[in-house]
Amino acid sequence: MPVLLYYLTMKKEEGSDNTRNAATSHSFILSFLKNVATLGFVGYLPVAPGTWGTAVGLIFVVFVPLSQTALLVIIASVILIGTIAADSAERLIGESDSGHIIIDEFVGFLVSVIFIPHTYGYLASAFLLFRFFDILKPFPIRNLERTIKGGAGIMADDILAGFLTNVVLQIWKKSF
Repeated sequence: MPVLLYYLTMKKEEGSDNTRNAATSHSFILSFLKNVATLGFVGYLPVAPGTWGTAVGLIFVVFVPLSQTALLVIIASVILIGTIAADSAERLIGESDSGHIIIDEFVGFLVSVIFIPHTYGYLASAFLLFRFFDILKPFPIRNLERTIKGGAGIMADDILAGFLTNVVLQIWKKSF
């Protein structure tokens, strides 16, 4: 996918203006993708950027009330765009699974709260459980992180952490 993006934005045509415009477009797209992957400046906060990325997800859920269907569409969209952005940002930053890339924490938290009540108790529990699974990476999360590389790998382990969080909360919801 990144190769396709490169060719679409770097298409060389006759004339230096077209080449310069293509280079500017390519630079803009790379900068945009890096900002998506790092959630702007949030990924560069000096302490616990992953926790801050999760907090952005929490704030999004609290202040942007969505139907479950709309949340599913957003999750699917962020997974697609986030995978491309994380892959691109990983190369730009020059680190494998850089701590600055936090779009995965954002979408992982959204997965955590799909189909659960968006009450403060459930949201706080989702936040804590998701951070627990994301930081400790119990089986099978760690295996997934080691197996899949690039943007897909960056996203996959947090999506699974979100899924496991959601399963725990669904069990809690059905039990009480």
